Amino acid sequence: MLHSPTTTDRADVDPLNRPVPPYKHNPSAWSQRIPICLLAFVAALISAHLSLFQWGLIESSWDPVFGDSSNRVLKSDTAMSMYRILGIHDAALGVLAYLGDAVLGFAGSPRRWQYRPWLVILFGIDVIPLGIVSVVLVVLQALVIGQWCFLCLVTAGISLILVYWAWDEVRVSLAYLKIVWQDHHDVKLFWKAFWGSRTEQLDQAGEKLLSREVA
Repeated sequence: MLHSPTTTDRADVDPLNRPVPPYKHNPSAWSQRIPICLLAFVAALISAHLSLFQWGLIESSWDPVFGDSSNRVLKSDTAMSMYRILGIHDAALGVLAYLGDAVLGFAGSPRRWQYRPWLVILFGIDVIPLGIVSVVLVVLQALVIGQWCFLCLVTAGISLILVYWAWDEVRVSLAYLKIVWQDHHDVKLFWKAFWGSRTEQLDQAGEKLLSREVA
């Protein structure tokens, strides 16, 4: 059985950085979010390079593994069909999405899971669908295009890592909102919790989540 924190123990812990069950860490801590932001920024730079080729601003994309295959993927009929539908190349869209991940990852305090749930959920909405889209694009490379793009695979891998790293923070924010709803069934209070308002009832809900035992 884990040691139950005493009043003295909790006094030694930064109130903004306490571990949040079911985890033994704080998912909103800077140590958790900075790697996400840095990796998202790397993915944005890679996507920018791919975008430059799709827009015709450079002659070829860099690929040390598949050679000219990357160029054929980026200028394939599938890629051009997506461009006609979206009005923007998929790589350029990736730049915007990854930069969004980085910006949203840096915003808020180490307790934003409670004080800014809307921000955490918006962060999740940006990160998680991007991971799904990346997987779909890889499947299209294999099954439709029949060619491989090395940097596309790298960004897809980064997207999945970002989903894995970001999910715990989204989960605890949702758990906090769930406690607020289950304890009060009050739409106005739930809405206040979503936007990060501070009331005695909401502070009690946050403490209830923090006081749960970690299995």
